[in-house]
Amino acid sequence: MKVCVTGTRGFPGIQGGVETHCEHLYPKLGELGCQVTAFRRTPYLSSDSPQEYRGVKFRDLWCPRRMSLEAIFHTALSTILAAFMRPDVLHIHAVGPALCVPLAKLLGLRVVVTSQGPDYARPKWGKLATRVIKLGERWAARYADRMIVVSEAIRRMVKEEYGEDVQVIPNGVEVPEGPIGSDRLDQWGLEPGRYVFALGRFVEEKGFDHLLEAYRGLDTEWKLALAGDADHPRPHSRYLRRTAEEMDKVVLTGMVKGKDLQQLYANCGLIVLPSHHEGLPLVLLEALSYGCNVIASDIPACRAVPLCEERYVPDGDETALRQKMEHWMAKGISQTERQENLNLLRREYDWGTIARRTLAVYRKVVGSIQE
Repeated sequence: MKVCVTGTRGFPGIQGGVETHCEHLYPKLGELGCQVTAFRRTPYLSSDSPQEYRGVKFRDLWCPRRMSLEAIFHTALSTILAAFMRPDVLHIHAVGPALCVPLAKLLGLRVVVTSQGPDYARPKWGKLATRVIKLGERWAARYADRMIVVSEAIRRMVKEEYGEDVQVIPNGVEVPEGPIGSDRLDQWGLEPGRYVFALGRFVEEKGFDHLLEAYRGLDTEWKLALAGDADHPRPHSRYLRRTAEEMDKVVLTGMVKGKDLQQLYANCGLIVLPSHHEGLPLVLLEALSYGCNVIASDIPACRAVPLCEERYVPDGDETALRQKMEHWMAKGISQTERQENLNLLRREYDWGTIARRTLAVYRKVVGSIQE
């Protein structure tokens, strides 16, 4: 099975939910016998970026690093190149890049699209961009050979909006094993168990502005470690950075990966996911895999990963968020709850199982064409 992958900035170690999804999924598909080639965007690569990762080969293509152009430009270019490579399946990630589904079909390609959610609902997009990205979702639902979504809530939305049945295959997570340590925390002046952690891109839908205001009102010696950055600097990301830098006990770690990220997860006293919009939040799955003490916004995407009711916070309510932070900073997480979370992850969100289910979709696509 030859598979070409597009719609992602690239991997490994590149910020973003789609990127993390692909970084875990495609090596597993390689272990199942797929020959995977992933197209990456050169503006996100460094001089030492590998040309192969755990059996996945890369084709790196230039694109303009402009928020409104890069995804569609890169996906169109990689779709045309894929037509010459003749894969069994072209897998497009996200509904914006899915605007290229008709082009792929015109070029004779079999297409699978994975939607992480209605990206057009993100506040960063204007009215025209919102309409265009929503059109990508429509074309994915109607013209792709198969469409995958990462949660039941998204499946229901697609069914109601377009009348199409699509496949639910969630994001996954790997449960870490072995000692992780805490020596990397010294670079940020953090103490194990005595900091709040949040991770994500500096965009409006992540709710970090509300987190900063909630934290500002806390009477605590704990620090707030905020990890991530903006792909494209905008007024909101500049506001977040400026506000954080002006506050005592707020640490900006920048984009983190590898052991730095592992230790930030493993040693935090509390992790907060204050998002207004998500598909199926990988940060939440990763936090549970490290046994973290977690609170999350009361939105459908977060509720798709079942936590105890007290761990959800009304979306955008800074007072409630502050109260929840105070409560769970004091209470922590029990060993019983931690083990229940790990059992849930191993049962529902195992990458090996997700890879096998994805391969089954590919085989249906290839089989339906051959029939």
